[in-house]
Order: sequence, then C-alpha cells, then structure tokens
Amino acid sequence: MATSHTHSHHNYTNRLASEQSPYLLQHAHNPVDWYPWGEEAFAEARRRDAPIFLSIGYSTCHWCHVMEVESFEDEAVAKLLNDWFVSIKVDREERPDVDKVYMTYVQALYGGGGWPLSVFLSPDLKPLMGGTYFPPDDKYGRPGFKTILRKVKEAWESKRDMLVKSGTFAIEQLSEALSGRSDSDKLADGVSDNALRLCSEQLSGSYDSEFGGFGSAPKFPRPVEINLMLYHSKKLEDTGKLDAANERQKMVFFSLQCMAKGGIHDHIGGGFHRYSVDECWHVPHFEKMLYDQGQLANVYLDAFCITKDTFYSCIARDILDYLRRDMIGPEGEIFSAEDADSAETEGAKTKKEGAFYIWTNKEVEDILGEHAALFQEHYYVKESGNCDLSRMSDPHNEFKGKNVLIERKDPSEIASKYGMSIETYQEILGECRRKLFEVRSRRPRPHLDDKVIVSWNGLAISSFARGSQILKGEAEGTKFNFPVVGTEQKEYMRIAEKAAFFIRKQLYDEETHRLHHSFRNSPSKAPGFLDDYAFLISGLLDLYEFGGGINWLQWAIELQETQDALFLDKDGGGYFNNTGEDPSVLLRVKEDHDGAEPSGNSVSAINLTRLASMVSGSKAEQYKQNAEHLLAVFEKRLQDMAMAVPLMCCAADMLRVPSRKQVVVVGERTSEEFESMLVAAHALYDPNRTIIHIDPNNKEEMEFWEENNSNIALMAKNNYAINKVVALVCQNFTCSPPVTDHSALKALLSQKPSSSSST
Repeated sequence: MATSHTHSHHNYTNRLASEQSPYLLQHAHNPVDWYPWGEEAFAEARRRDAPIFLSIGYSTCHWCHVMEVESFEDEAVAKLLNDWFVSIKVDREERPDVDKVYMTYVQALYGGGGWPLSVFLSPDLKPLMGGTYFPPDDKYGRPGFKTILRKVKEAWESKRDMLVKSGTFAIEQLSEALSGRSDSDKLADGVSDNALRLCSEQLSGSYDSEFGGFGSAPKFPRPVEINLMLYHSKKLEDTGKLDAANERQKMVFFSLQCMAKGGIHDHIGGGFHRYSVDECWHVPHFEKMLYDQGQLANVYLDAFCITKDTFYSCIARDILDYLRRDMIGPEGEIFSAEDADSAETEGAKTKKEGAFYIWTNKEVEDILGEHAALFQEHYYVKESGNCDLSRMSDPHNEFKGKNVLIERKDPSEIASKYGMSIETYQEILGECRRKLFEVRSRRPRPHLDDKVIVSWNGLAISSFARGSQILKGEAEGTKFNFPVVGTEQKEYMRIAEKAAFFIRKQLYDEETHRLHHSFRNSPSKAPGFLDDYAFLISGLLDLYEFGGGINWLQWAIELQETQDALFLDKDGGGYFNNTGEDPSVLLRVKEDHDGAEPSGNSVSAINLTRLASMVSGSKAEQYKQNAEHLLAVFEKRLQDMAMAVPLMCCAADMLRVPSRKQVVVVGERTSEEFESMLVAAHALYDPNRTIIHIDPNNKEEMEFWEENNSNIALMAKNNYAINKVVALVCQNFTCSPPVTDHSALKALLSQKPSSSSST
C-alpha cells in the first residue's frame, strides 16, 4: 500500500519500493498505490471487481517524468486511482513482452503510440481503452487525466460487457494478424532481389541531400537503414554497377558525417543522443541509449572499412570510449541508458531536458579563455544561443541563450584563418573539449539506468569485438583528440569478453540453458525473450570471428538450440517474441519491424546463415531450412513494405548468396602473424564472409571442429606448419592455394568477383 511515513522524508511508500527496476523505484514514493505486474495485482483487481490502470514507461523517458510530476505525485489524482482502480506500473525495458501487447493494441486502435503508455484493463487483463501521455486537466478541447479516469469508471459501471467483449475481440484479431505462418518453406524466386532493390530505392527517395539521413524531422539514427544501403552498394559494386554503388555510399557517408557533426552527437563526452527534433541533426532529445551506441559504432566501423578515413574510426572510438568510461559496471556489465533530464544546479527540485549538455556563451568564454573564439566559431556558439537553425529546433524557447554544440564550418578553413595547421587546430579543439568535460563533470549528472539488458549488451559486445580488429587498420601514428583517448584495440576485445562473461555468470542457467532478460542487483523475474537470444548470439559470433575463443562459438550454438526450442514455430515458421509460458501475456507475436532496434527475426535469419557456414552436415541444413522458412513467413512484408524491414531484406539476400566466402586462418594463436592475418581477414567490408581461425595445437578447438565440421579440422591438420600462419579463402566448394603472408591474404580478398548477377 501507499502508506504514509512519518519517520522518513518520503510521505508515501508503495510496493514498488521492493522492486529492482530503476523506473519502478522512481515511483516507489508516489501516493498512488502501485503494484508491479504480477498475480498479487491481478488477484486484487478480481477481488475488488475493479478495472486495472496500467502505466508503462522507462526510466529515461521524458514524458513519463512529466506525467509522474503532474498526475502520479498529485494526491487528488492518486485518490481517484486508488479508489476506482488497481494501478500497475511496468518498466517496458524489463517486460517488453507486456509492453508489446498493449502498445500494439493502442497503435491499432488509435493510430499512434509511445511512452508513457496508459491503458485500462479488465481484471482478466483484456484492454478496454488506452492512450499515451495525458495532461492532468482538460485543455484545448482534450480531456485531462482526471476526466479520463471518471469516464472509464462510468463506462466500467454501465457498459462493462461491451468493453470487455471489444477488448477480447481486439486481442484475438491482433493475435491472428501478428503470428503469421507460411505453408511454403522458402521465399518465392526473385523476392529477395526485389526486396533489397526496393528498400534501397525507397530509402534513396527519402534521402535528405541537404542535411543527410533518410526522412524528415524528427530524425532518428536508424542504423538498419545504413546497414541496408552499405550492403546493397557492395552488391552493386560486385556486379559492376559502380555508379549506383557510389551513389548509395555517398548518401551513407554524408549522413554519417552530418550526424557526427550535429548536436545529436555528444562532442564533449562521446556517444549519441536518441534523436534530433529538427531536420539538421542539431537539437536532440538528450537521452542516451545503449542500443543506439552499439549499432552506431558498428556502422561507423563499416564506413571506416570501406573508406579507410579515420574520421569514421574516430567516431566509432568516441562511442566505444564513452561506453567504456561511463556505462560499464564493476564486473564488466554494460548499463542501459542515461536520462535526458537533469538538475541545473545541485539540489534543485526540478530537472530540465539537456541541462547537463548545453552551454552559455559566457561559460565557454570563462572556461576556454584565449581559445574561446576559435571554439565558438567551430561549434556555432552564440551569445543569444544557437538553437535557431530550424523552426523545429526550439519552438518553445526552452534553450534561449543556450548552445547545443554543432560543427557547421570546414575545420581547415577556420584553421587557416587562425594561421595554424589542421593538426594544431584539432589538438586545441580536443584540449578545449577536455576543459569543458571537466567542468561538465561537476554538474548534477543525468540519472543512469544501471539495469543490464541481455539484448542490448549483445549489440554492444558486437561493436567492441569488431572494433578490436577493424581499428587495427588505422594508419600508424593516427592522432586522437579528446574525448577519444586512443584505447588500445585489444582492450576493446577484453571489454566485449568481460560483458559476455557477466551474462554467462549472472543471467544464464547452465542446467536449463536459458537466459534471464535483465539484471539489477540480481536477475529479473522476466525470462529471456527472442531479442535476448538473437542479439546475444550475434554478438557471440562476432566475438568468435574477430578473434575470441572457440567457447563463444560453442555458446552461440547452445543458445541457438534453446532459442529454437523456446520460440520457433516449427510448423508455421519464424520465431515468436516470447515463450508463451506466461498466461498473463496475452499476445505471442512474430515481430519483423527493424526500427530503432532490429527485429529478433531479422537478426535470427542472419545468425542462422552465419552458423550454417561454420558447421556442416544436418546441423547446417537445419539452420538453413529454419532461416528459409522464417523469411517465407514475412514474404508479403518483404514485397510490400521493404522499407519497414531493411535488415530482413539483407538477411533474405545473404541466404540467397550461392556460397558464402569462408576465410580459414590456421596457426599458433599467440604469434604476431596470426594476429596480422586476422586483421587482414577483417580489413575489407564484406557482410557475406565468415572467418574461422583455428590453432591445431589447441585440443578443445580441434575437438570442436572434428565434431561440427570435419573439413575445417582436416584443413587445420593439412596446413599446419611450425612458425607459419596459413590462410585459405574458400567459396563454391573450392579453396584458394594457401597464403602465408597477411598482405597476400588482403590482396586475395580484394579481388573482385568474376560472376555477375542482378540487383
């Protein structure tokens, strides 16, 4: 109960006080008598025969904070909720399965959704009506929250049967629509080619040639779009269509540059904010999410692979160094998010969006002294504030007199104006950023959500592992300026492995082979969902391919077995989002939308294709069949709405590639040349390539390959030579003659394919 407390500085304490989720704990002292999602709340609703008010959000959600302050901290609103409803609070990051049910309902009925999600349910959890943020009072002809509560109470008393019937019907309809099945076990001919081309064309059509990115404001960095454009450009290049390939690459590189120069990028501390409210990537919504960092680091690494331009490698490092500095726990676990809002001064009662990140002109002058003018010109800092580049940047004048740093001029022009070399200029800027960082570190920090989510850790593990090899391609003597600190590349591999070890130790049951979804002080009650398995498997495959031990590949195979047992629709194809074991979760859906995060089905299709190229025999065939059947489930989506499923378009094409390229590196793992061979193997961008590395002296490795792919074990035996590292490139059931020098391997991988195909 929300009891009154006299001994503590809190007037109220409710059941959420004993929860682990930072979001639920934020509401533990509301006068609302909140329950967590669970049988206790459902039983209370049945006992009282009262409707449920379900509020879903997450700890770094701006409008969730607003609704809390306006309504849930208000004693009059709390009285209405406590008298008429059983109120349940859910952290969407902790229970994405519950969120999926009611968000889908609200989107289907009202045409839009978002957080906070506010839904009224019957005691048996059927949705009655819902919405998102409600202001406390009636305004502009729209009903406020108190009016909504009264109307729902009246409807429950007078039209209950009709409400429950329509809620039940809605769930039945959604269940049918979102759990598609396919009687065909593979995609029809031509679908994958067309889907890839169509998605690429649609994205090109929405490309913003002035500010970069795809679509208009608000602008989200949706990395899956970049993935698709780079994948398609590689395919065009391989088939001799160089102009079309270059055109797509230009769009990608310009977009990545605009994002990195914009205010959506935290120039002082590294990493990226959630999205930009304007079209020029300038004024962001300031929260920082782990899933963005992991995916963005990867696309900047891809851009570096293609261009060898250290602009991109430095941005990848900037993201990874931010995570390393601010988002990693004592055991290597990687935290979820940082809030957009923070107090302007220590002890201030209210928080403001972006307070931690923005600057006045005077602050910049006082902190930077002689270099202030140079910095102001570089980052468009002005006395009046700089949020004036678009009418959408600051419509309510919240940032008047404040500056969100953005790079708008060519640095070499400003450097020559100040009569200095570009290197000196960049060094001065780095020093300026360090000084501002030190001052900023003394400001009240935004709230850190230190929950550990398996799926998001999977995305970050991937980027750290990939960075550990790809960044070795930087030219010797590359200079780094703050906030990039020049981390040694192998340190990134250590971070990736430590995060994976944490999940194995704390969130994996060695007996059942099942994952928990999240951790904070202890594992959450929620089981692992499809995304947890798919994203972690993807991260583990990268961990292995980019130089980690065979244990990571073994675990990926183990997890894939569990994923298939728990989520695979063996008859209809594709994966469900949850296990179906929790009766309180009314929908079991097969998700396909590649949004801010890719869909579990898209990632799974790619994982299965990768695994099938590593193992042999019936296991490889089973992986391929499951991937083909999965894609057949979403055939209509690939044909009609390719732009909604960019990563799935890539997956469909990957599976169609007649023979995936295998690079096999054989030698003593501890030798320097072994390391150089791995760097060469990963130096070029090629999403249709598998790297296998094997040390014939390692008993565990040899046993693994003898059991899972005897050809690889044989290759290792036949090509092992003391003090030599041998690499082979295999495709279409034939292997190149062995090479013993990393530059020869690089040359071999640089050769253009002779075959030509469509797209």
